[in-house]
Amino acid sequence: MIDYFTVFTTGGIVLWQKCNQPVSAAIVDSLVSDIFIEDRTRSGEQSSLTRDRYTVKWTTANDFGIIIVAVYQSLLQISFIDELLASVKKLFTTLYGDELKNKDPEKLPVCKFDDYFAVRYAELEKLSVGRKVGEVSGAVNEGSGDKIASGDESEDASEPPSRVTSSDSIGDAVKTEKAAVKKPNLSKRGGRRGGRGGPKTRVGRESPFGSSGDEVPAKKSGKKLRKWDIDGSARDISDDEGPLDFSAGKSNGNVTANEEDSDNPLLEDENVENWGSKTKSGEFILKDLSSEINSILAVPDASATAEGTRGPSAALASGFGFFRNIIGNKVLNEQDLDKALAGMKDHLMKKNVAPEVAQHLCDVVCKSLVGTKTGNWTSIEKTVRAAMEAAIRKILTPSTSVDLLHEIQRVKSANPPRPYVISVVGVNGVGKSTNLSKIAFWLLQNNMKLLIAACDTFRSGAVEQLRVHARNLKKLTEREGGEIELFERGYGKDAANIARDAITYGREHGFDVVLIDTAGRRHNDTRLMSSLEKFAKYANPDKIVMVGEALVGTDSVQQARNFNAAFGANRNLDFFLISKCDTVGDMIGSMVNMTYSTGIPVLFVGTGQMYTDLRTLSVPWAVNMLMA
Repeated sequence: MIDYFTVFTTGGIVLWQKCNQPVSAAIVDSLVSDIFIEDRTRSGEQSSLTRDRYTVKWTTANDFGIIIVAVYQSLLQISFIDELLASVKKLFTTLYGDELKNKDPEKLPVCKFDDYFAVRYAELEKLSVGRKVGEVSGAVNEGSGDKIASGDESEDASEPPSRVTSSDSIGDAVKTEKAAVKKPNLSKRGGRRGGRGGPKTRVGRESPFGSSGDEVPAKKSGKKLRKWDIDGSARDISDDEGPLDFSAGKSNGNVTANEEDSDNPLLEDENVENWGSKTKSGEFILKDLSSEINSILAVPDASATAEGTRGPSAALASGFGFFRNIIGNKVLNEQDLDKALAGMKDHLMKKNVAPEVAQHLCDVVCKSLVGTKTGNWTSIEKTVRAAMEAAIRKILTPSTSVDLLHEIQRVKSANPPRPYVISVVGVNGVGKSTNLSKIAFWLLQNNMKLLIAACDTFRSGAVEQLRVHARNLKKLTEREGGEIELFERGYGKDAANIARDAITYGREHGFDVVLIDTAGRRHNDTRLMSSLEKFAKYANPDKIVMVGEALVGTDSVQQARNFNAAFGANRNLDFFLISKCDTVGDMIGSMVNMTYSTGIPVLFVGTGQMYTDLRTLSVPWAVNMLMA
């Protein structure tokens, strides 16, 4: 396990970091003072040093001005660390290269790199185990068992991207403050108790590199006018910008000139090639995370250094301890499997898999292995792991084809034509409206004419939220193509009637797709859930999508079952969209819970809050995350 991994600039700005275990700041300080200040490294070279009980490895990319550092305990022989550093360097410079070349510290990228790191780490971890036993052909589908990540690994979430606001160099930033690098306590406004604290990151956190001691305390000033932009960020208003009067300039519900000209990251010129690709027939297909990473790493890079191939002698060099538990050609019985399955069940539950689902998977594995014979040089644990991967893969793989785009096009070309209706449901706060807008943006890439129906007539601000999304997406259609419109009837109305009227309006005006937003509701509230049956009867949507949270945990089983049964005897959910997958690391067990409890597949996963943060589910990626 890697205790600490970070990417920072040569100016001391932390772009991204992941902290699994507290590491003394002196470790990173010694790297900076002994290596970088003395200029003992060259661009692209991976080097290492040992301090206390830790090994520090790093690589640099001077063309982009970044340093990539990994810290782990010296007792752990992580064979793929060099390849991991090279992969992170390639991914990071490819994803954020243009922004990194900008010398303005205020315009450096906000790096959402957690998912990319987790996927690549899991792949290399499996590959390294395959090399140790000489089974290169099966390395991608094999896990590390009891070597690096045995299930007891810390599951702390990684730190969000942060940056130091001080303009001090790395050398100044590490002169003082030998505090441990750990997850910041958001309840503390400053650094050490009674002191000024270290240089603050962008979100008010203390830099892992300490303080130079030269910072000048900010002088107190009176209250300033503040404007909250559409992305949630705030900025102070200067005196010459005038009062905060947003009513001026509005006519007939149109946006004001200020809103048109404001900086809105949702309207930035996204490179859609990183989000999906167009087929020869012109269809825009979403990518999944694993294909995106592989496409980046497949590009030749002469400066990227990879781990050399290891022959059989390298496996033998690890000593007889590795082969001590290897068994060959053993006929398995239940007693042989008990210990391995108990450990596997505990491991799955730590990944948010519900106990009943984990037990079912273990029963399936036990039934499939009893009476079979292990392969040559294959341990029981490794055999169980391979069988568990197959069991999870079977649950997550859809039993029927889910080609949403082709279904929409088929209905679009029908005679007489009618709009394809998609309804989004779920509990409160899971991101229904946000993910509905992501689906809308994807459909706009395919030049669809969309109608969004605001059928959440209960939550305050629900209609206004969709109005903002519709305005943003309409602005994007100017360069991306497609059309979009919002159908609303205000608050306090019956949602089922509004949905029916929206579909009628969509049919009369030639819309291709009607996207229906609904009110959030608790899955255990019988009164609220009962209204969904009327809604399904009146709207009769082609697809009902349930948005579920990746971080909901074991309650996802009951949520999925209750919603699936709420639409009447002859109507069920059609697929799941799992949101907030960027917040849980590899603890994505909720998607297994929902699919197992209903038999409904997961089609999309949400990986952020931008319109392009939507991916189709990659089953190999999900299996790798759960078994990592």
